[in-house]
Amino acid sequence: MAANLSPTRERSTQAEATSGKNGGPETEIEKSKFEAGEPVWEIAHLFPNQGQWTEEDYLELDTNHLIEYSHGTIEVLEMPTELHQDLVFMLAQMLAKFVKAGNLGKVLLAPLRVKVGLNKYREPDVIFMLKEHSQRRHNKYWDGADLVMEVLSPDDRNRDLVKKRREYAWAGIPEYWLIDPEYRTITVLSLSEQHYAVHGEFKLGEQATSRLLEGFTVDLTALFIPEE
Repeated sequence: MAANLSPTRERSTQAEATSGKNGGPETEIEKSKFEAGEPVWEIAHLFPNQGQWTEEDYLELDTNHLIEYSHGTIEVLEMPTELHQDLVFMLAQMLAKFVKAGNLGKVLLAPLRVKVGLNKYREPDVIFMLKEHSQRRHNKYWDGADLVMEVLSPDDRNRDLVKKRREYAWAGIPEYWLIDPEYRTITVLSLSEQHYAVHGEFKLGEQATSRLLEGFTVDLTALFIPEE
């Protein structure tokens, strides 16, 4: 004779079978639905396909990942290393201290979206906007910048050295700093018409200088070989 189960016990038994706790036939069925390493396609399908993203779609993304946007596509950047973040943090501190002392504007660091052209956004490592251009700062993004800094990533050096150099120039950003952890150098580029010219190339033992911000310097030895 089958045992009589109360409604509560019956529901409990069914839940256990479904979850596979009793090792029932449902276990393999459930497992087959979620293959290890497979994306959660139901979530992915909530977002536009590559090539179909709009600026509105991109700006509505709520994430702490570095994501850049170009002409309908998005690119999720690799997570930065500890060294990369150390350099970004120190540079932002140095620049913010100088800017605050002179009440010159606003300094922020990534993640922050910066519009560099029609249907194109980048997320520079360090961003500065002069006080007189504050109307170009918006809560979700900045419309360009007056100075940007990028710490070169070993996975794709050309992104910063070539692609972003061209894009930042087209965006009219007056000054672009390239920090190279591999060779421990800083290259400062200054905008001349729509192209960058080299203001200075600096190495260990030297002070990198800014053309835009007179008096702002970065000691490369202090940056790359900080005291413990």
